[in-house]
Amino acid sequence: MYAFLNQEIFKQISHCADELGQDAYVIGGYVRDAFLNRACKDIDVVTIGKGINLAEKLHAVLGEEARLSVFKNFGTAQVKYLDLEIEFVGARRESYTRNSRKPIVEDGTLEDDQNRRDFTINALAIGLSKTNFGKLLDPFNGLADLEKKTLRTPLNPDITYSDDPLRMMRAIRFATQLGFRIEENSLQAISQNKERIGIVSKERIAEELNKIILAPTPSVGFILLLNTGLLELIFPEMVKLHGTETINGLSHKDNFYHTLEVLDNVCRKSDNLWLRWAAILHDIAKPATKRFEPGHGFTFHGHEDKGARMVPKIFTNLKLPLNEKMKYVQKLVELHLRPIVLAKTEVTDSAVRRLLFEAGDDIDDLMTLCECDITTKNPNKVKRYMHNFEIVRSKLVELEEKDRIRNWQPPIDGNAIMQLYGLGPGREIGILKNALKDAILDGLVENNYDSAKKFLDGKYMELKANT
Repeated sequence: MYAFLNQEIFKQISHCADELGQDAYVIGGYVRDAFLNRACKDIDVVTIGKGINLAEKLHAVLGEEARLSVFKNFGTAQVKYLDLEIEFVGARRESYTRNSRKPIVEDGTLEDDQNRRDFTINALAIGLSKTNFGKLLDPFNGLADLEKKTLRTPLNPDITYSDDPLRMMRAIRFATQLGFRIEENSLQAISQNKERIGIVSKERIAEELNKIILAPTPSVGFILLLNTGLLELIFPEMVKLHGTETINGLSHKDNFYHTLEVLDNVCRKSDNLWLRWAAILHDIAKPATKRFEPGHGFTFHGHEDKGARMVPKIFTNLKLPLNEKMKYVQKLVELHLRPIVLAKTEVTDSAVRRLLFEAGDDIDDLMTLCECDITTKNPNKVKRYMHNFEIVRSKLVELEEKDRIRNWQPPIDGNAIMQLYGLGPGREIGILKNALKDAILDGLVENNYDSAKKFLDGKYMELKANT
């Protein structure tokens, strides 16, 4: 018997199933992860009969510590107990129409239920009833595929992916997360059925895409998405990064693979999904800003600004959140060259203050992104850039302690300026506010009320004299 079945919860499910006279099986992701020695708190139980009845029975046995949710329209139920989420469903057979991934569901056998699974490694079932407790039912050799690290569909992959095209994204996601190889026939079927992704909601696509991005090495998934043609359909802006051009013997790097290298670098340092998105989008406007300058080569002037302006549209198209998370990504895309420019030149206090002012609390993430953006294979350049980044980081700490610029608020705001000089709303307020901000960031005025007041008095007199 498998060690994980020694958990009390499986014995209780077994007891409940026997009392109801229903065969029950643990199936799918939990079994797969148990064989892979991966932690999993989501347990899927299939029963020959009513899944809701079995869930209600278990809930009654577990008592007040458990919470029951019933979904009558779907014939399913969930029991939350301690840190476990246990889903119950009756074995079913599924059929599909051409224009929907929503199946027509009928009661079925365990065999029917295993046939409808996306991959052989997710079709593994283990008996929980008294008569078959601990027995593995593996009709498609899923255990062998686990050992071979191969993703294969139980039935014809062409039908599997056409019926539910989200499975194509899931195949690439599992390949990326688990380090598995997609079996060749299955990979070809994804390419052949790629257009079917159009019937899948953008929200579900984004969910799978984010899981790929959260994998240890997301470049694996993006290369699969590119090679199968899916990326062109779900994220065409990224595909435009792919490829190089040569004019008069001068070339530029492939910005698609550069982006993936930066993304993988970031993943080694942070599990922040939105920092990873910033890595994906940091050069997204390079195709739109590419120019060739004779004698110099290709340039991408202003790609950081245009890229920042592209972020809201990309997030909208992908159904990603249009809140502070988007603004965070937008900010990092816009600022991603600033520390690199600083690292190439003499680091001035003024430039560092302005960087702190604009980045605010996201300065550390910005620095991480910029360090990960150094993908040159020249070790001397890498050493020089990293050394200068350390200088920038030291300056950031030093000036933050001294000047308190991070999340800076002016010592005298617009309302106070109006009161001090008897001014109403108008352009003069903006002129004085910006002059004070620039003076503080340039280190000409200390970041306190008295210094600010003295500066504004002089600036106001100057402004008055010129009007």
